Amino acid sequence: MFFSKKVRLTLLLLFFIALPSYFYYQNNAIETSHYSFTHENIPESFDGFTIAQVSDLHNKDFRGRLSEEVATHEPDIIAVTGDVIDRNRTDIDTAIEALEELIDIAPVYFVSGNHEVASGVYPELLEQMLDIGVVDLDDDFNVIEREGSTIGLLGIQDPLFFTYEEIQMEGSSGRLIINRLEELKEASNTSYNILLSHRAELMEIYAQTDIDLALTGHAHGGQIRLPFVNGLFAPTQGFLPEYTSGVYEQDNTAMVVSRGLGNSAFPLRINNRPELVIVTLESDSSQR
Repeated sequence: MFFSKKVRLTLLLLFFIALPSYFYYQNNAIETSHYSFTHENIPESFDGFTIAQVSDLHNKDFRGRLSEEVATHEPDIIAVTGDVIDRNRTDIDTAIEALEELIDIAPVYFVSGNHEVASGVYPELLEQMLDIGVVDLDDDFNVIEREGSTIGLLGIQDPLFFTYEEIQMEGSSGRLIINRLEELKEASNTSYNILLSHRAELMEIYAQTDIDLALTGHAHGGQIRLPFVNGLFAPTQGFLPEYTSGVYEQDNTAMVVSRGLGNSAFPLRINNRPELVIVTLESDSSQR
């Protein structure tokens, strides 16, 4: 089939108009994913408990659209799993404004990511986060109570914060994380534990320590998502990464990997829209 020159020019013009629109949509239109988890150790009073997970914002300004989307789901808590700022975009005000909007919706719990470490402004950012009421869960825990029953929120600091001396003392960074998680589980003394951690690639460690549910990010959805391949590249995991998006299970542990919301070194998402994750807990006992 042959097209006239006028038709060819029109098609070419439409292509160059459509392509930027596609990229804008792929990088700015928030997609919400819903996951439900049922477990015998989730108390009946926590049936329907909802968590909004916000990850890898990288100082992206959604101009209120993120908080509006979060608010529509009426979460009980909001879990921020690292990289609210970017090592190359360290405007603390942008990150704080986003967190202030979220904290007006529900309690916000935070763990650090690698960009917090590399930014050089993390102490100042952390101070301002605490001032507005964000709960810092780095190597810490929080027990949430409902009608006399509890669940535990655990948080692990990004491994880039580990000192050489700490790693040498434990033998490896992996062993250091395992020991810290075991200490947090023992201290929380709850039958169902949810871990906030930036790193998806540490799934085997989470499973080894019998974490019930881990909320993670860092992989950016593999940046470019392809049919049958999923993500093309993820930080730390490299090309064709194993953990990029969705739910993964190993032994007694389930892990959610958020595709995140912002961009970092690679400025484009393709077939990989910014993602808000909504997690709902379901009690086994409530279904009997």
